[in-house]
Amino acid sequence: MKFTFTEKKMDAPQELKAYAEKKVGKLDRYFSSESDASVTFSIERNLQKAEITIRNAAFIVRASEATNDMFASIDSAVASMERQIRKNKTRLEKRLRQGAFAKAEETVAYLAPEADDEEEIRIVRSKRFSVKPMSAEEAVMQMNLLGHDFFVFKNMEDDAFSVVYRRQGGDYGLIEADVED
Repeated sequence: MKFTFTEKKMDAPQELKAYAEKKVGKLDRYFSSESDASVTFSIERNLQKAEITIRNAAFIVRASEATNDMFASIDSAVASMERQIRKNKTRLEKRLRQGAFAKAEETVAYLAPEADDEEEIRIVRSKRFSVKPMSAEEAVMQMNLLGHDFFVFKNMEDDAFSVVYRRQGGDYGLIEADVED
């Protein structure tokens, strides 16, 4: 597993980085191919926050925890990631064998929410990611692994872009693009 460390508003000592490598490295047993781990240490409102993202050829797992101790934040984030992986392990193994997470060439960017007409439109953050062909069920699983409330994907059934999202009641919704000629 390859590690990338980022520090925001703090200088992380080498012992902290070594501890994070040791703890996150234990998750490497779940991945069949080489993975990249990105660990971000930050301090926000007197809380020490650890954000961990593991990128694999097949999927991405992300967790973020904030406590009064950075070592406890790392432990908690790793435990959360392990729960996510175990919860979806059967589905993930099944999907990996079927090749459902094959990398697509298309990419899409999503932007910040729209502002009122009177205000100047400011885009404060932009992301770019590859869109993978998958079923709606797989997209919901990937959304849950990331800890997001929505997920953009290319629907295998009709080859159109779609979005799955978490509804307030805990159920999921699907938005399908209507392709116009």
